[in-house]
Amino acid sequence: MRKVLCSPGSYIQQENALFSLSKEYEGIGTAGAYLLVDPFIDEHYHDAIISSFEESGTAYRLEVFGGECSTEEIDKHREQSDDYDVLIGIGGGKTLDTAKASAHFAGKPVMIVPTAASSDAPCSRLSVVYTSDGTFDHYLPLPKNPEAVIMDTELIAKAPVRFLVSGLGDAFATYYEAAACVQSNAMTMAGGHATNAAFALAQLCHDTLLADGVKAVAAARRGVRTPALENIIEANTLLSGLGFESSGLAAAHAIHNGLTALEGTHAMLHGEKVAYGTLAQMVLEDSDVEELREVYGFFREVGLPVSLEDIGVPDASDEDLLKVGELACDAADTMGNMPFEVTPHDVASALRAADELGRTL
Repeated sequence: MRKVLCSPGSYIQQENALFSLSKEYEGIGTAGAYLLVDPFIDEHYHDAIISSFEESGTAYRLEVFGGECSTEEIDKHREQSDDYDVLIGIGGGKTLDTAKASAHFAGKPVMIVPTAASSDAPCSRLSVVYTSDGTFDHYLPLPKNPEAVIMDTELIAKAPVRFLVSGLGDAFATYYEAAACVQSNAMTMAGGHATNAAFALAQLCHDTLLADGVKAVAAARRGVRTPALENIIEANTLLSGLGFESSGLAAAHAIHNGLTALEGTHAMLHGEKVAYGTLAQMVLEDSDVEELREVYGFFREVGLPVSLEDIGVPDASDEDLLKVGELACDAADTMGNMPFEVTPHDVASALRAADELGRTL
């Protein structure tokens, strides 16, 4: 049996890391860095991003991300990066996924610099590609993980709290999906079956979220670094990233992808929709009521969605939810990793029941 555990070349978590990017780059490339930067981050941190390149005389080109990780955006930055030997993505999940995909097609290494602990995508060898209007299109598996993932904890502490909470939602799915994949002996996106190490990381991620999630959100509301916030940054990014990629995805992320078809959810962040997908997965699994109480309670404490209204579709019809179910159960998605058969009707029912449980628990 083939088992695979994959990870980035290095993971660096440090305050004010944004001011030393050229030093990290110099360990990977020599011809110059192509910087793909989220527009908000460029507006507020432009000088910090380029400071080390200017001081060291390292060649660079900075381009602002167009807003959607689409095939068109990926192709654009692949072409524009011809004269540079490393791509560096700086910003949120879609900026980072675009940098990874563009680097892949250009045959170049990529460095990832998340500006919030908002998802588990930074460490992975995967990009999620959307259409230009924001609907999920396809997963793009990549042949290798980023050369480096750099987390500036000072910057992340000052990011909008909603981003950290979204990261909690994305990370919270890790253990539940990993457990489903281990039970079904599913193939992971790393190209093998789960290792014991990967599943242990998924479990550690779950335990860390419950232990430090509430405290970390409190620190982030004040924009300060604390041990709890440091632990959650690592859980949201590294533990969840390695845990999901090398243990597997199941219903929660498949349901997220289905939810993108409903226009009302487009204002929601990835992790917020994944969190609701986790609740629906727990309904599908007929989870113990006390565990459901714990999860719903935790979600409320940190500000994650517990109802259809919370994810922007309070008036979702049965037809809407069935559409979500049909997309979630697509053969190309990860619903097939569940240890039992799940139909579109099952998903629609679970979404409705999760909403009702949000009122009663």
